Amino acid sequence: MSANLQEAGAGPYGELSADLYDACVRCGLCLESCPTYSILQLEPASPRGRIALMRSVGEGRLPPSAPAFLKQMDLCLGCLACQATCPSGVAYGHLHEVGRAQAAAVRQKGSVRRLIEWVVFQWLFLSLGRVRLFARSLWFYRRSGLQWLARKLGILAALGLKDVEQLLPHIDDRFVKADGTVYGSAVVAAKATPVRVALLTGCIQSVAFAEVHQATIHALRVNGCEVLLPQGQECCGALHQHGGELLRAQELARRNVDALEAAHADYVVVNAAGCSHHVKEYGHLLRCDPLYAQRAAALAAKTRDITELLAELGPRPPKAALPWRVTYQEPCHLAHGQKITAQPRKVLAAIPGLDFIEMAESSMCCGSAGTYNILQRDMAQQLLDRKLDNTAATHATVVASANTGCMIQMRAGLAQRGVEARVLHVVEILDAAYQLEAE
Repeated sequence: MSANLQEAGAGPYGELSADLYDACVRCGLCLESCPTYSILQLEPASPRGRIALMRSVGEGRLPPSAPAFLKQMDLCLGCLACQATCPSGVAYGHLHEVGRAQAAAVRQKGSVRRLIEWVVFQWLFLSLGRVRLFARSLWFYRRSGLQWLARKLGILAALGLKDVEQLLPHIDDRFVKADGTVYGSAVVAAKATPVRVALLTGCIQSVAFAEVHQATIHALRVNGCEVLLPQGQECCGALHQHGGELLRAQELARRNVDALEAAHADYVVVNAAGCSHHVKEYGHLLRCDPLYAQRAAALAAKTRDITELLAELGPRPPKAALPWRVTYQEPCHLAHGQKITAQPRKVLAAIPGLDFIEMAESSMCCGSAGTYNILQRDMAQQLLDRKLDNTAATHATVVASANTGCMIQMRAGLAQRGVEARVLHVVEILDAAYQLEAE
């Protein structure tokens, strides 16, 4: 391995082996699964094309400031569809995280991008207290009339923030805080021992998807779980890792290992697929940390996505029928990163009366991908349009998903088209049937 390649893998990245590059035999079986290649049909915009660029930078034959390298590190969604279909088992995600960090270190950024990245990576998501403060400010912005005024006067368009503002999520009136609350199992049995579950409350989920947390807690209790909200947890750090901010991603991972480990739970459950995938990667992220490597790997081993754990537990079929026409949009980091595809469908299949319609290209990326739909608007919109066309073909009135970013993206897209279909988390649909049963 060359000196430059060793340096690329040093510090926060850990050692980067040349074997990661050598695993790619350039067979091309990944090409049609890659969203950007499927649209552009250009070799540099394919997984093997990007691996060639990353290898050139890693071996010192190409500077990380090369325009082609920077463009492709930005253009890649990090959806891992190529990794899921690769017959050689190329760990594309691990290569890409280093490539993106190298690009982030040298990239010249415009004022809007610098502002967005500073807010996201260096201020907002390093503290859940700041997330709640920002969310409360956004709540006031929408309900006070300031949003209407900013749009009416064209202030957002003048600042180049019109498209970004349309992607802001609805903020709940009440937030879900990791305050140590314990919710006992709703299953009563003489010798039943509840499964002890620690819920990762996350960042955006806790302020904009409180209803998903409530559905998660209730559905788990119905299926024999005791649910704990451990104190001290923070944002999982997925946004930072995807944005090339690996040191901050590691910092957040350590805080979460400390908080979630202290809960002594049987499982750590996560109801946002991008976050569940990232927590399962904590062992890799902290593999060079002598104090946290083994602890992070142990925590990752007992982490479950909510759809995964519910499928393991059954789930208990609701006794009430739910006559909804539902289709399923698969989050990339659930289908490709965790290879969880059957479990969400098993959960939906347990609901009586549900009319489930498969969506064409259900696992093709919707274009959300963290901050991608903000920083790569054109490509994100093309992918969203493709997803919306496939959704429309099902004539579904409810779109099920299992990831925060996907749900925000799909809701924004349906609103653009004036479509009244709802976007709900898989666990919300299951819990709707449980609630109907209780009524």
